[in-house]
This record gives sequence, C-alpha cells and structure tokens, in this order.
Amino acid sequence: MPLPITTFYASLLALLYIGLSNAVALTRIRLRVGIGDGENRLLARLIRVHGNFAEYVPFGVILLLLLESNGYSSHALHGYGVALVAARISHAVGLGRRAGASVPRFLGITATFVLIGVAACLLLLGIKL
Repeated sequence: MPLPITTFYASLLALLYIGLSNAVALTRIRLRVGIGDGENRLLARLIRVHGNFAEYVPFGVILLLLLESNGYSSHALHGYGVALVAARISHAVGLGRRAGASVPRFLGITATFVLIGVAACLLLLGIKL
C-alpha cells in the first residue's frame, strides 16, 4: 500500500529539518556557543534558517493534509508537496549563504507564502483541483 501523499512530503521536510538542526548544533559546538548566537553572523543566519523553517513548514504540511483529506487530486497534491520542499530548500540555501537579499531566499519565501495562501483560499472556497 503506498504512503499517503502528506506522509511522504512531511517525512521529507522532517529530514530537512533535522539537517538544519544539525547545522546549528554543529556550528554551536565548533564555536562553543551554548545559547544565543554568540554574536557570530554565521550562527545567527543558521538559527534564522532553522527558525524560519520551523515557523512556516507546519502550516504548509497541515494545509497539504487538509487538501488530501478533502479529496484533491494526487497531481495537485504532489505539485504542492514538490513546490513546498523546493521552496524551503531555496530559502535555506539563500539565507544560509548570506544575510542580505538573494534570489534563492526571495524565491523560497515568496513561493512558501503563495503556496500557503493558495491552499488556504482553495480550502475556504471549496475549489477542488
């Protein structure tokens, strides 16, 4: 029996979250910073990449689950899931490289906002894809 679509994408995103968590933890160990960012720019960025992921991904996954439970097509669900994973990777790469504006960071957060917004509107309006 195949995995439910939400289960697949939630699992991928959970693995990404672990990777981001490890990046913060290993940098803390290397820099000997137990709490906060120790005024280190790299650690501050990694903490924000991790935090931003933790702030937005749960909404994305919950909405994916709601779309799936409301009978949306597997094509629409996979499109949403792939786009959410790609958006979060793009954001992490962009912000992980530098604190300022970057194309990957902009595309990642913009895509995340669009995905969450569109999914919420589809569910509110009862529009099925």
